[in-house]
Amino acid sequence: MLGTAIIIFREVLEAALIIGILAAATRNIPGSRRWLAAGVAAGLLGSAIVAASTDAISALADGIGQEMFNAIVLGVAVLMLAWHNIWMSSHGAALAAEAKAMGSQIRDGRSECSALLLIVAVAVLREGSESVLFLYGIAVSGESGHASMLFGGLLGAFAGALTGYAIYGGLLRLPIRWFFTATGALVLLLAASLASQAARLLIQADILPALASPIWDTSAILPESSAVGMLLHILIGYDQRPAGMQLVFYLVVIVSILLGMHLVKQKQPKHSRGQDTALKAA
Repeated sequence: MLGTAIIIFREVLEAALIIGILAAATRNIPGSRRWLAAGVAAGLLGSAIVAASTDAISALADGIGQEMFNAIVLGVAVLMLAWHNIWMSSHGAALAAEAKAMGSQIRDGRSECSALLLIVAVAVLREGSESVLFLYGIAVSGESGHASMLFGGLLGAFAGALTGYAIYGGLLRLPIRWFFTATGALVLLLAASLASQAARLLIQADILPALASPIWDTSAILPESSAVGMLLHILIGYDQRPAGMQLVFYLVVIVSILLGMHLVKQKQPKHSRGQDTALKAA
């Protein structure tokens, strides 16, 4: 449930920030709210189509074996999480700045108000589609039941929307980068955890060697069924009896994402590194 809530919170918050910037910049334009609402509705419809497509894709992949298919889904989810952290580490502020600039162009009459629909629809569709894929990866890993995922998703969506509204309503003065730094660290560990689960599935399908199984056995000290064990399993991917290949996947994913984030930040122009100010209320 916690992993689901974290993912949905981050995705909803990102979309809410873009919508909030545009809403603030175009608040005095007649009809702007209708275009914003239409964009949200279009983005949600597109996300629903993506969600419906996952079952169709699953049905088409029945012949490759359930373990193999689930491992592929988890692998794609890991890649998406990695891309998400790497891209947002350097482009989050720029994305907000672009949204603010577009709001100013619409307010000044240099762009049509209908552009709001497209911008918001794309933002909601992007975040919604990522959420669908991430949650599907968690579902196939067997880490959460449907009821738990539903509750976590609703909790994360509510918290993300509320936080986004509070920031741009002037009720919350904490820098938004703090939220993204904290949730980014949790997403990083979640990606490593999903990679470890994918490795376990590939070992079960006799596609990868275990290397050593188990590397350690802490079931007597800290069983996964305990409250602390369950929490650590959700937050950092704790496994009481991991195989060596699982540990390799886990570490490779963490190192790769951190290295990617570092390289992207190094290549970022110096003048764009100060764009965090764009995340302030319009």
